[in-house]
Amino acid sequence: MNRSELARIANAMVARNKGILAADESTGTIKKRFDSIKLDSTEEHRRTYREMLFTAPGAAESISGVILYDETIRQKTRDGKPFPEYLAALGIVPGIKVDTGAKPLAAFPNETITEGLDGLRERLMEYHKLGARFAKWRAVIDIADGIPTAFAIEANAHALARYAALCQEQEIVPIVEPEVLMDGAHSIERCEEVTNNVLRAVFDQLARHRIYLEGMVLKPNMVISGKKAANRAPPEAVAEATVRCLKRHVPPAVPGIAFLSGGQSSTEATLHLSLMNKLGPLPWTLTFSYGRALQDDALKAWGGSASNFAAGQNAFAKRAKLNGLAATGRYSADMESKAA
Repeated sequence: MNRSELARIANAMVARNKGILAADESTGTIKKRFDSIKLDSTEEHRRTYREMLFTAPGAAESISGVILYDETIRQKTRDGKPFPEYLAALGIVPGIKVDTGAKPLAAFPNETITEGLDGLRERLMEYHKLGARFAKWRAVIDIADGIPTAFAIEANAHALARYAALCQEQEIVPIVEPEVLMDGAHSIERCEEVTNNVLRAVFDQLARHRIYLEGMVLKPNMVISGKKAANRAPPEAVAEATVRCLKRHVPPAVPGIAFLSGGQSSTEATLHLSLMNKLGPLPWTLTFSYGRALQDDALKAWGGSASNFAAGQNAFAKRAKLNGLAATGRYSADMESKAA
């Protein structure tokens, strides 16, 4: 393991004013996205859509890395350049999603365990050759009556740490993503309690697995009320609770924390990130690793039409720029209408 190289890549991924684009939707997930604009999910449509995002003028000023899907890392631009090569030439770090999804956890109703450890070492070797320099693995923790159980939290934390160790062995920076879902009607206090438990277990397992903390990036949920909660906590409370939780559990050696948006609206996710960065100084960089919250506007503006390709790129570049500002606490809601 080359520790200095892992640290260099991890720091590049959380560079100031920049964040990570999650473009690793599975074939099933992107079909749902395309259904919303009445577009068939063919391989060429998926390639064109990803190319629209990756080649958007000005996007590289706000995007430090891109998480790719297995299909996408093997695809090329219209000019024939492999996507990882194209991104790297812009100074954007190419990454890859390596888990195979959350499956039911046997004997634990309504809880899941993320699979994909079998054969992972060999897959990471191949992905490194294809240009990936970081990877992502998502664990899913749901909040409902009687869950999460301590065992489900522990099992997912253990799998995350095993994945992270395999990544670092192959000189690939692991994004460690323990997501406490915001589905349901739980309060922000309940979310904070569960997130505390999850992060405690995750960093305990990372230590046991001898993970080099300077060579990883954490991708957690924000501490937020459930979507169906009657009285949802205001943005300032979300920012304060999230930072409080992270300060308790994330060692300062971790170079950066790149939040998932987890079902928040584009503007909500941007505002929360900016408010957190106003609470500094913080021991790590706080930035974004958004999927839908970066892509929704672009997907709608494009609509699957070649004539709207530039409009989709402009919408993506605007969203990326606003999130780049939020990553240093310089975003305000009135910028939504002003940003070009």
